[in-house]
Amino acid sequence: MENKIDAELVTSTGGIHINTRKAWLADAIELISSMRFAISLLTLIAIASVIGTVMKQNEPMPNYVNQFGLFWFEVFKCFSLYSVYSAWWFLTIMGFLVLSTSLCLIRNAPKMLKDMRSWRENVREQSLRNFHHKAEWHATGVRSTLTNGLTSHLARVGYRFKVIEKEGATLVTAKQGAANKWGYIFAHSAIVIICIGGMLDSEMPIHFQQWFMGKVPFDGNGIIAKIPEKHRLSLANPTFRGNTMIPEGASSDTAIIPQQTGVLIQDLPFTIRLKKFTIDFYTTGMPKLFASDVEITDHETGKSFSSIIKVNEPLIYKGIAVYQSSFEDGGSHLKLAAFPMSGAQEKPFELVGEVGSSSTLAGTLSGQPGNDMTIEWSGFRPFNVENMSRNGADVRAADAKKTFNEQFTTDLNKHLGSAGKNANNKDLKNVGPSVQYKLRDKTGQAREFNNYMQSVLIDGDYMFLAGTRDSPAEAFRYLRIPADDNDSINEWMRLRAAMNNPALRDAAAQRYATRAMSASTPNAKQLQAQLTESAKKSLNIFVGDSKQGGFVAISKFLEQIPPADQAKAADVFMKILNGSMWDLWQLARIQDGLPELELNEKHARFMQLATGAMSDAYFYGAPVYLQLKGFDEVKASVLQVTRSPGKKVVYFGCLLLVLGVFSMFYIRERRLWIWLKDEGDRTTILMALSSQRKTLDFEKEFEQLKIQLGQIVNLGHA
Repeated sequence: MENKIDAELVTSTGGIHINTRKAWLADAIELISSMRFAISLLTLIAIASVIGTVMKQNEPMPNYVNQFGLFWFEVFKCFSLYSVYSAWWFLTIMGFLVLSTSLCLIRNAPKMLKDMRSWRENVREQSLRNFHHKAEWHATGVRSTLTNGLTSHLARVGYRFKVIEKEGATLVTAKQGAANKWGYIFAHSAIVIICIGGMLDSEMPIHFQQWFMGKVPFDGNGIIAKIPEKHRLSLANPTFRGNTMIPEGASSDTAIIPQQTGVLIQDLPFTIRLKKFTIDFYTTGMPKLFASDVEITDHETGKSFSSIIKVNEPLIYKGIAVYQSSFEDGGSHLKLAAFPMSGAQEKPFELVGEVGSSSTLAGTLSGQPGNDMTIEWSGFRPFNVENMSRNGADVRAADAKKTFNEQFTTDLNKHLGSAGKNANNKDLKNVGPSVQYKLRDKTGQAREFNNYMQSVLIDGDYMFLAGTRDSPAEAFRYLRIPADDNDSINEWMRLRAAMNNPALRDAAAQRYATRAMSASTPNAKQLQAQLTESAKKSLNIFVGDSKQGGFVAISKFLEQIPPADQAKAADVFMKILNGSMWDLWQLARIQDGLPELELNEKHARFMQLATGAMSDAYFYGAPVYLQLKGFDEVKASVLQVTRSPGKKVVYFGCLLLVLGVFSMFYIRERRLWIWLKDEGDRTTILMALSSQRKTLDFEKEFEQLKIQLGQIVNLGHA
């Protein structure tokens, strides 16, 4: 007896646990398939999409460090904000959205389909009388005749109907727009299909290969063909999006897929050879059209064919799309003149370079023995469209004087609309070629430079712009070197070298004193000697040392004078300095076998600008100034290579979404019931109409239908 009771107790307890688990599972399914859960997921996806739109994705990690700093770089990296659309949490949200919408479809689609097929024929007369939109008539005609007349009219106005005979009555149930339910099914199915297509084109397959197949990003340098297999993705990779840069005359059969810690190499089933890269410009120098004339060679068949890839006109072959992304320098050959920026040497020496490679700058050549440096040729631009209203500032950098909102609005407007809308902007001008390079010393410290080949008109004067910056996060700061009468930099370099020649400085001071002090003046020799010493001192202070000179050194010197006398002393100092520098320039020309120049307004202006440039040169931070003299441009095309099997899936989902939205908004479901009942020698006709959405059109339709059916009833009565 006790054993029996224990068995029943165990069975009962197990049943409670089973029911509890079923209840928990049902509650979980109810929550996941609910609308509030789906809306929450869509909100999170919208927020993530905003972040992914505002923040540039898949950039090299140093760019983010320079932009946000080390602290915020690590914070954003923890949340994978640098690759939002491939982050595990974003893909998890997408997966839950697919699950939520799928469960919603599984739960509700059968009910909707059943409701579409249903005639709702179990309605009663009393329930019809409770409808808000109803009408009632009385007629003496035969019920069957009235039924035929009413159903004929319903068929004419587009209703499908069914006639059910009841006891002593006839029920006509009709419906219109039942396909409205397909709108909900299509719309929800579209969300699932689009999300699945998006995940097919995401980096999930690449992540799976990294997790389970041992693929790791490559973070070194080397020839692509020799990179180990663990860094390469096979031809069977179902989806990828990478870039390949091909110089003219070269070819490539791989694509580079950037990762946070390096790159992955994607092998292609064909080779792309760039025969020619073509680029057209607007009159201002802005790119108008660029295209790549390529030759494709199939690895499997060996057959080749030519094609032209343009922007928005990709090449699609073997399920792989090749888009024209951008263009770069493919290793242009540069010829430069290197002018020493220190010491008394003025004669330049020739230098050659190739973009993408490096050259050695011997310290003996730059006037700094033992200080050998490496020149890393990072870029060459045959044209530069600059906004000359910015007075030589780097227009590619943000304007520090603008607020964030103003800068964002300005940058946004630049990218909206036609690419040629600024073609006639008078602020834009092509200022010619430029070369960009880095000077790296023996300790590995580098400084970046950007020098323009031609002089640029700034505030009425022609200047050679020599940009410098300490890190890529900064904007270039430009040294403005005035152009001489021959539109060259030679006279400024001659003056700079003469300023660093003590003998010439002494001679210039003596010459200035002799020129400024007439021999007929009382005590002329004594005054000339005093003026000579003052001129020497002014030149020596301006020259300063390797760390400090120019106007900064003059300012430090004037601070030693009592404040009340500083203004007068500064005026006298500058007059002596300017006069001495003029004589220094003329002596340097005589030394080089050139005639003296006439002291006029043009040359005085040059001296003023040259003095300012020499003062700024102390901050240039390079032992030489490299001036571009010639180049042999080699263009390179940057192509984006993608395999996106989910693209057609997404297109199909978008089609279903459009059909679903139109079905929901433009197909209106109507349910109509007509109850005909014999009451003695007359027939009572009761009509009721319902719709999911009560609109003005529905009200109008009800009134028209009531009038039309009433006329039929009256005719039947007659």
